[in-house]
Amino acid sequence: MNHRTVRYTPKAGVQYILDTVVQSLAADPERRFTYVEMAFFTRWWRAQSPKTKELVTKLVKSGRLQFALGAWSMADEATVHYADAIDQMTRGHDTLKRLFGDCGIPRVSWQIDPFGHSRDHAEIFRDSALDAVFFQRMDYREKLARRASKSMEVLWDTSVPQKDTSPGLFTSMFYDSYCYPATFCFDEKCYDAPIQDDPEMTGYNVNERVSQFLEYVDRVRQSFATNHIMVLMGCDFTYENANTNFKNTDKLIKYVNARQEQGSRINLLYSTPYCYTLAVNEAFNKSRKIERRRGDFFPYASGPSSYWTGFYTSRPALKGFVRQASTLLTMCEQELSVKHRNADDGQRCFGRYWWC
Repeated sequence: MNHRTVRYTPKAGVQYILDTVVQSLAADPERRFTYVEMAFFTRWWRAQSPKTKELVTKLVKSGRLQFALGAWSMADEATVHYADAIDQMTRGHDTLKRLFGDCGIPRVSWQIDPFGHSRDHAEIFRDSALDAVFFQRMDYREKLARRASKSMEVLWDTSVPQKDTSPGLFTSMFYDSYCYPATFCFDEKCYDAPIQDDPEMTGYNVNERVSQFLEYVDRVRQSFATNHIMVLMGCDFTYENANTNFKNTDKLIKYVNARQEQGSRINLLYSTPYCYTLAVNEAFNKSRKIERRRGDFFPYASGPSSYWTGFYTSRPALKGFVRQASTLLTMCEQELSVKHRNADDGQRCFGRYWWC
């Protein structure tokens, strides 16, 4: 498994992703994009001109660019101490609050790649005023069972069983992976066929591609309890050329919805995890039927004898350094808090608001 570091990743393409996404969103008010990790966004933001910052602020306040999770990073849930999880969530949300006000604060969590999920982390999300969590990785047997029972979306009880008085956290699990549907990756990193809608050009394929997409939607909808289906259009380090993605998605939306004239009941539109959460919860509130789940989603198994558990105990030295650094940070925070309380000038020692 090869995960890029924070230092390397911006050079690998994150800066170009944000550059082209902002341009594409500005070109069409119907388009939407969701961003997650503030460690990358803040590095990009610092390098932007006042004009670009003004445009991004306008996109955020209009809901066309939304943030999900909004923490400094998408933290692992098996080995990260709860204090570190809170610290990095606080830093990310505080940054968004300072940049964009209340419009920048995320309302849902996007935990698509950690190798399993913990009840404790879900409680941190709920206590951070997040209304939902979305993820992919869960035991393959549970996923198959949930597909069959149309229970891919649940209320996750986040409190300890003996004292569970919480309303739960809405939890949506993906049908398959967190990437594009098969054959519909419109990014330059993929080799899937784009949508060619000029009948005079070689490779005209509108009817074929629309039929393939509708078959995919029909397969996925059989695993969900409402008539709202989330189709994920993105993957790791895609959208370096956002125009390619958006242009083909525009065509897909146009021609899928045109099938309604032939009796199709599928209405395709740009959306975001937060907007999806609102729509799905409205549907569940009407039916008043949603399963509840307790406990963790551990250990994660992607197949028979394929348990992703080695990282629980690997790299002990690194984990030790993290704990030492976390302890030092806590000591510094406590010292600064005391100084702030005793200060006479009324100025904030941190230079920004800190909240959990």
